[in-house]
Amino acid sequence: MFYSVALIALFSLASASDVLEFTDADFASKIADHDVILVEFFAPWCGHCKKLAPEYEKAATTLKNNDPPVSLAKVDCTANTEVCGKYGVSGYPTLKIFRGGEMSEDYNGAREADGIVKTMRAKAGPASKELKDVADAEKFVANFEYGVVGFFSGDNEAAKTFQKVASAMNTEMRFAHSYSDEVNKKFGYKDDIVLFQPTRLQSKFEEAKLKYTDDVTVFKVKNWITSNSLGLCGHRTSDNADKFGKPTVVAYFEVDFVKNVKGTNYWRNRVMKVAKKFKDEGKTVTFAVSNKNDFNHELTEFGMDSVKGDKPVVAARDAQNQKFVMSGEFSPESLEQFVNNLLNGKLEAYMKSEPVPDNSANDVKVAVAKNFAEVVPDDKDVLIEFYAPWCGHCKSLEPKYKELAEKLKDESEVVIAKMDATANDVPPQYQVQGFPTIYYKPKGSSPKKYEGGREVDDFVKYLAKEATNELKGFGRDGKKKKAKKTDL
Repeated sequence: MFYSVALIALFSLASASDVLEFTDADFASKIADHDVILVEFFAPWCGHCKKLAPEYEKAATTLKNNDPPVSLAKVDCTANTEVCGKYGVSGYPTLKIFRGGEMSEDYNGAREADGIVKTMRAKAGPASKELKDVADAEKFVANFEYGVVGFFSGDNEAAKTFQKVASAMNTEMRFAHSYSDEVNKKFGYKDDIVLFQPTRLQSKFEEAKLKYTDDVTVFKVKNWITSNSLGLCGHRTSDNADKFGKPTVVAYFEVDFVKNVKGTNYWRNRVMKVAKKFKDEGKTVTFAVSNKNDFNHELTEFGMDSVKGDKPVVAARDAQNQKFVMSGEFSPESLEQFVNNLLNGKLEAYMKSEPVPDNSANDVKVAVAKNFAEVVPDDKDVLIEFYAPWCGHCKSLEPKYKELAEKLKDESEVVIAKMDATANDVPPQYQVQGFPTIYYKPKGSSPKKYEGGREVDDFVKYLAKEATNELKGFGRDGKKKKAKKTDL
């Protein structure tokens, strides 16, 4: 009996959720208990809701311990149609922010845990929290995230500038300020702005506290915070990935600063050692660690579809966004050599590419990453389709595209081409966000997206009009030229 009770208790503990659940019967009464709360309206069968669920749960746990605490709730719209109808829910998931029991605004922030936390933290309190005593201050700096504190002797010009910075950046960073002599004396600062690194990221390779030493202007303080808030080797997540400068070197492994801080920092400190060396040498390179499970899509782009083992794998992007992969087993020495080779231009960029095909008999030339410049040369006009093998619209277009290429096969200055954009790296000047995406690249010019019709005659008329030199077989109006009569 005791064994059964223990199992039930253990199961209840393991399945406990920090996300509140409201129904038609209790929504009005429970929502009024919260100054600020985020509510997700969902359907159990919704794929996007299932994807959001673990991120929402992580955010709820973090925000539960925020100062002030912020609650997250959810409503199952398949079982609670009254409340979902009242708030005009027509798709899932729908997220709304409530204040004092009333709907305040639609939530338009990120849908990953970090982004939800930052957005709701900014919505919940003032841009900068006033630290009225030492306990307040110690609690603020002991947080999981970076924090910026202004220690001021009064509401002077520096303090007013600090508030402006906080108002501009409070969705990106936590801010607090003190006018207390007790707090300022305890921390040893007066009219200073200080960046505090969270305990989980502290190491012997860099200072845990960084004091601002330049003129106190909004522009300069904001730049200083942005430049230093990632440290020597930042924790790169889906929410902040775009804030890391290039060249970027990322170590991917089981990064977990909640359940395995020691194990995470074991590997991160080895990256830090290398990062410190490059910084001391005055070399510009950004280092980061990322959870390999959160960045499966990115690892696939580097050709690392299945990463096994505990050791980090390393990949990089240079200033031109070219991709590079470190071969061999991870060690500080191999990482240092890899980064040196990257900076010195001694590495071959990684390119996701299908094998180069034989195009000699193809009217529609097949482009892959490795032969793109050959198939799409600068000295010809090119119409190129970016497709996906599973795309129904692409399959419908295929016979028309082949007919187009057959019609224009004698046009030596025009190329009709296609590329599987799921199996090859697409050059950055071609923005492919759906299939099929078609571009026209005029001779010697930049590509432009084709927005015309998708019948054979539509393509012919477009190319006849846009061609750098008039087509041999078609006039500028797209009509076929008549054969010239010859005298007998």
